[in-house]
Amino acid sequence: MLTDSQCQEAADLLWDCWAHNRRIPQLPAHLQPGDRRQAYDIQRRLEARSFAPLAGWKNAATGPGGQQLLKVDAPLAGRLLAERIHRSGARITLGDNLMRVAEVEVAFRMGSTLAPRDTPYTQEEVMAAVAAVHPAIEIPDTRYDLFREVGAAQLIADNSCGDQFVLGAPASIDWRSLDLAALATSATIEGGERRTGSGAQVLGDPRVALTWLANELREYGLTLAAGQLVATGSTIVPMPVRAGQTVLAELGVLGSVVVHLD
Repeated sequence: MLTDSQCQEAADLLWDCWAHNRRIPQLPAHLQPGDRRQAYDIQRRLEARSFAPLAGWKNAATGPGGQQLLKVDAPLAGRLLAERIHRSGARITLGDNLMRVAEVEVAFRMGSTLAPRDTPYTQEEVMAAVAAVHPAIEIPDTRYDLFREVGAAQLIADNSCGDQFVLGAPASIDWRSLDLAALATSATIEGGERRTGSGAQVLGDPRVALTWLANELREYGLTLAAGQLVATGSTIVPMPVRAGQTVLAELGVLGSVVVHLD
């Protein structure tokens, strides 16, 4: 198990990679977390380097495709840092992004806080705490060249492949009455490929994915706070992208969101 100073050293190394667009094969052996608890402790130290309060959380590997890609058998939670959240229509520099994919996501904004407690939260409790739902696009990335091989703990330490996030306007319809599992979604590259999916890609239902996130945080003593966003995971098989493209995500009655990749 890592000492406190080793956790800080691991976080400093990952942040330096993030800030300077460089990668390492994986964390050095003496800095690799032994379990999820230590991995989230390293991730917490990445948050401390942000200039603003935490904007929210994200799910990774909520579908079989993502789990197979990352070679994990369960979802992972990461943090959404305020400086990497953009409004629809933003221009984002793809730069040296290694993963180079776009994901279409259902994002929830919390209206009340779900604090750690002994018993798991029910889906009904979690959904009652939601204030709004948004269409979103995630452009994930990793600080590891060997991200397919490093395993869940190192991926969590690296913020669960978190990077850029584009948020659309909140849905104006009565979304609580919708069957979000059946929600049809798509991503279209301007003048190019179109890829479709549905809410069922996300642990069967985005509401299930949100509940998973709330209870993952609860288990490790973390708070899902009022005002925070939760990106529940990709509703499509992640779509390859490159610089110079414009990506439009459409989530039916929830609305659409667009990003330009420089």
